[in-house]
Amino acid sequence: MLTVDTEGPGTGTAGSKPAGRSGRRYAPPGGWLPYVLIAPAVLAIVGILGYALVRNLLISFQAFGRRQLISHTTEWTGFDNYRRVLEDERFWASLTRTFVFMAANVVLIMVLGTLIGLLLNRLGKAMRLTLSIALVAAWAMPVIATTTVFRWLFDTQFGVANWVMRTLGFSGYEQHNWFSSGFSTLTIVTVLIVWASVPFVALNLYAGLTTISGEIYEAARMDGASGPRIFWSITAPIMRPFFLITTFLEIIWVFKAFTQIYALNAGGPNRESETLPVMAYIEGMGQHQYGTAAAISVLTLVILLVALSFYFRLILKQEKEPQS
Repeated sequence: MLTVDTEGPGTGTAGSKPAGRSGRRYAPPGGWLPYVLIAPAVLAIVGILGYALVRNLLISFQAFGRRQLISHTTEWTGFDNYRRVLEDERFWASLTRTFVFMAANVVLIMVLGTLIGLLLNRLGKAMRLTLSIALVAAWAMPVIATTTVFRWLFDTQFGVANWVMRTLGFSGYEQHNWFSSGFSTLTIVTVLIVWASVPFVALNLYAGLTTISGEIYEAARMDGASGPRIFWSITAPIMRPFFLITTFLEIIWVFKAFTQIYALNAGGPNRESETLPVMAYIEGMGQHQYGTAAAISVLTLVILLVALSFYFRLILKQEKEPQS
């Protein structure tokens, strides 16, 4: 509710809190009003995502292929799809590949994003603006467009990568195929994802750094603290909530990365660059085994939730610390 100071500015009674320049103080609404306001958005999300999730879960317990799709029949098979997936060596290979790929990407994104964020905080106004514009441009680029550009850069015949390697004097890069193995394919995908994700970390870190008083850094420098010591003793503890939630988000985004991997090489060659989301898509849309694909996607969600349970606990602990 809004309260109006009828005494006028500077004439409040003793012990009263000073009012703003307009003489008004805002109190957030209580009761059911906040819930009513967010209800449409919550209902829309539950209606769209909730239906898809439930439908996918039901399909995972069915034999759902071309025949069932055409005949509109439902054949319940229990846990057969899950049993088939868990007994498939390709699933476990994709699972291992997904975690290694995710770990490499998240580490690179957080390290490079942190370094660039610290650089933004030290640059002058003109250079900071120039670098910020470049970061926003990279971040705002559509995924398919960036993937297409990277495909051109590493093209076998006309790619810039082969030209650069030949110019530097390396042999064997005349029409070299950068997508001839799963490792090289995922390496290129890693470069692409890191390039597109670093701006998010850097810009948000810089925004957080602007809230830290410069007097703290000045006092640390007067005590003889070096740059790394200032970061680990001052910046990192203050920005700990940022690092926790950002790492949490990056794990989710990289774990479910699909477009970049599939658009570059469709999980090839011989499915050697296949991660869990790509495997689910190939099984469903490529092999028309929709029940198996649904089981893979459900298992992917469960594995991701279990893997993130550690971060859930850290974030909840961080929220409780100021109240203790």
